Amino acid sequence: MNKIISSFILIVLSSCIISKNARIEEPKYNKEDVYVKHYAYSLVFNPQTKQADWVAYKLHEYQTETNFKRTNKFIIDTLILTGTATNSDYYKSGYDKGHLAPASDMTWNKQAMYESFYFSNITPQLAEFNRGIWKKLEMQVRNWATKYDSIYICTGPVFISPTQTIGNNKINIPSHFYKTILIYNDTVKQAIGFVFSHQESNSSIFNYAVSVDSVEQLINLDLYKALPNRYERKIEETYDLKYW
Repeated sequence: MNKIISSFILIVLSSCIISKNARIEEPKYNKEDVYVKHYAYSLVFNPQTKQADWVAYKLHEYQTETNFKRTNKFIIDTLILTGTATNSDYYKSGYDKGHLAPASDMTWNKQAMYESFYFSNITPQLAEFNRGIWKKLEMQVRNWATKYDSIYICTGPVFISPTQTIGNNKINIPSHFYKTILIYNDTVKQAIGFVFSHQESNSSIFNYAVSVDSVEQLINLDLYKALPNRYERKIEETYDLKYW
């Protein structure tokens, strides 16, 4: 009987503990996916759309400090063997080279800043979107990192066919963009998602707030897969704006 009780306790505890090496910010991915881990973020690259399906990273409060200036030097990611976009794809395309993991989240480290300009972290974005509501959300994310000491972020494009392309490499233009943010510490365990149409908006970012579950259904990914089972469902099925 004691062995049975002990085994039950171990099962319960294992469902509450996150592995020391787990990257909470990363969605579930398959062996055949083009997974790349850079210094400050990781991603899965999609050879069909020529951009990342997702980019994920953890952002600490100290990483919101500016130690290195933005480089503005966009470069090919040589770890993507199938090839990425190039500068020529964007030339006179009418689209910004939009960051998924923003350069402003990488000002704390020289290598992080340099790698944030890999084309594997870049997506075509309309200027009024990239410099508008998308930028507003990025700024708010840094505020949350400061408030909660650290947060976990996953972001990426959404493609609802038919889609347009730019450049000789036929870089797909996203129809929407998503971003999810997770707070996971001893006192707060909360998450929120955002889904934007790829267009200009003067609305509050919170008009686009959704649950993480809703984002998962849209992009068909299991986000924050490393969360303990006892917390995952509650965290992902809804969001509470008092934390945001």
